[in-house]
Amino acid sequence: MTAKQEQITDFLASHGGPFYELQARLGLLRADTLKVRSRAAIFVAIAWGVPLLLGLPGSLSLHEEGIRPYLLDPSAWVRFFIAITAFMLAEEQVERGLHSKLTQFLRAPLLDPASIPEAVASVSQALKKRDSRLAELVMLILAACAGISSYSLLAAADTSSWAALHGPDGARLTIAGWWSVGVSLPLCFFLLFRGLWRHFVWSRLLRKIARLDLRLVATHPDGKGGLGFLAEYPNAYMLFVFGMSSVIAAAIAKNLVHGDVQISVLSMVMAGWLAIVLLLFAYPLSAFSAPLSTLKKRAMLLLGAQATRYHRAAERKLLGQNVVADSGSEAEEDVPDPTKVFETTRKLSSLLVTRSAIVPVTAAALIPFAIAGAAWLPYKEVFSVLKKLVLI
Repeated sequence: MTAKQEQITDFLASHGGPFYELQARLGLLRADTLKVRSRAAIFVAIAWGVPLLLGLPGSLSLHEEGIRPYLLDPSAWVRFFIAITAFMLAEEQVERGLHSKLTQFLRAPLLDPASIPEAVASVSQALKKRDSRLAELVMLILAACAGISSYSLLAAADTSSWAALHGPDGARLTIAGWWSVGVSLPLCFFLLFRGLWRHFVWSRLLRKIARLDLRLVATHPDGKGGLGFLAEYPNAYMLFVFGMSSVIAAAIAKNLVHGDVQISVLSMVMAGWLAIVLLLFAYPLSAFSAPLSTLKKRAMLLLGAQATRYHRAAERKLLGQNVVADSGSEAEEDVPDPTKVFETTRKLSSLLVTRSAIVPVTAAALIPFAIAGAAWLPYKEVFSVLKKLVLI
């Protein structure tokens, strides 16, 4: 690759931005390694471990009269331990997956040489959005709003828990509760919003690339003009989707505790959430439907004309004349048989969808809901719904 082409692969989804720079200064990561495992341990210690320490010795109890203990609170485990771990570990998986897709555009090569400068400009714009200080400030504010919302719910609670003690004068947050609404929950939601923002930046970059001149091939064996590799990119987000779904499932489960839960309600919730997750990935991939459709239409017209010439020539050789519109003076020409190419082109799909990408992401999106639902409903019914949705 030339130096100009290599600039297209400069987009690293988990690098850059104020939060990344802060971690780099603290020695939590380096430019050549994200150190996702050690960072996951540190952030889990901050979000989940600190409330445990602040609540000692009561936080180690598995049973306390009238109070939900910390170690038995599924929301704390899901948001502060499972979700944060998933978001951290997902950074490396996402960055590797997306970088390999950009590299494939050049390795194939799929970009027309004349489109390289525009592609480089698009990547440069995407990097500016990825590193936006304003964007991360907005995410921080939204995360703080999640903490404020949590505080309101705890203050209005009529039962005691490790986070808030209910008394005659209302609820009073414990030290561990203040830490959870001021640090733990905002950290969880900040990582969630940050991941979603960076996926949006990636989505916009893909949609810009889709408008460039692409060297697509109608007869490519992947059945998608040579873009089949791109349909696999959602797999890079499996851990992120699992973490995001865990957070949402925990919030919904908390609201269902005091309600009459039915399998039909859970089914609708799971189906609705799955639709949202799939739309998240359909947004960037749908931009390639137009060039693939155009490719198929043009190729079918050219191959159709070629097939007409070939089969009329074959008909004349066999019968001595054409059955209809026989001019008797058509020049003999050696036309290759386009039948196999025609059939291959007719199977070209304009949708970048593969089962190998949808099934893992679907499972990652629905498993947290299935586990939460199994707490109130027969697990056989819950996992029957899960199986149906995964196999659709």
